[in-house]
Amino acid sequence: MPRHVSRPTVLLTNPTVPVGENIIHEVADLVLAPDPKPDTLRAMIGDCDVLVVRVKLPDDLFERPNRLKGVVRHGAGVDMIPMESATKLGIPVANVPGVNAQTVAEYVVTTMLMIARGTHRMDALVRTKGWDTARVIADEGMELAGKTVGIVGVGAIGRIVMRICHHGFGMKVIGHQRNLTNLPKEVAGVSADQLFADSDFVILACPLTADTKGLASRARIASMKPDSILVNVARGPVVDEAAITEALQQRRIRGAALDVFDKQPLAADHPLMKLDNVVLTPHQAGLTVEAVERMSEGAAREVVRLLKGEKPLNFVNPEVWERRANR
Repeated sequence: MPRHVSRPTVLLTNPTVPVGENIIHEVADLVLAPDPKPDTLRAMIGDCDVLVVRVKLPDDLFERPNRLKGVVRHGAGVDMIPMESATKLGIPVANVPGVNAQTVAEYVVTTMLMIARGTHRMDALVRTKGWDTARVIADEGMELAGKTVGIVGVGAIGRIVMRICHHGFGMKVIGHQRNLTNLPKEVAGVSADQLFADSDFVILACPLTADTKGLASRARIASMKPDSILVNVARGPVVDEAAITEALQQRRIRGAALDVFDKQPLAADHPLMKLDNVVLTPHQAGLTVEAVERMSEGAAREVVRLLKGEKPLNFVNPEVWERRANR
């Protein structure tokens, strides 16, 4: 589509899918960054009216000359956005929370089952060592029924995990979050220390905040049961990565599934790469065809609202609204 001077410009840090792009095309010109590198985004930020985010932004991005009417996270987690800078400069930020909660919850349960039954290990052994060698580890398999699952962050994702585990597998559910009074009746509220010590499965589904950074500490990982499993779909820094690596290396817990890491992409020579008791995935727990379409459409509709001068439905920093006109 030819560019029109009178039309606003929306910059995508990464590709999305047609459902969202078509919505944006109705009101603005859409520009895709040739790559999501910090210097590329710094060079392009001055020519766009709304930025759609799918990558970690450089902390100084908004301090570059710009005419931003808003920033929209193509997803939920706004830790990819320098929020303090955006708020200080009066830049509205919106996100699309909850649209991939079902997707992430299904990933959680999938990996719980994989590690409990050793599915990933048997698959590798069938291919490399043969049928009989793979069958030997089948006797180590563990059922979910009757076990305790501890969920840190019983929000949109955690509540779906709870329903699947409690009503589907007959598991006991305990939970920890800042407000323990706001838990479903099926979830017993406990301290973080008790959750790690008592759970057969520890599920990290909380946002990354000052309070949750390092929540899965060395001491709490050390308190976990020998046959327990940890699943992290939160953010890498929620877990002491060195401590969980050592626990897995020494087989002090049964296993882990890690979708997020301190530094992404995960380095090819990271010690986790050598372990067969951990499932490693590339920050994809929330990505399916359905989820990406929901995120794309939701983000696009927030873009349209911002371009029309309307408040976003999912306004992350609403305190800037009255100041935005001064930009």
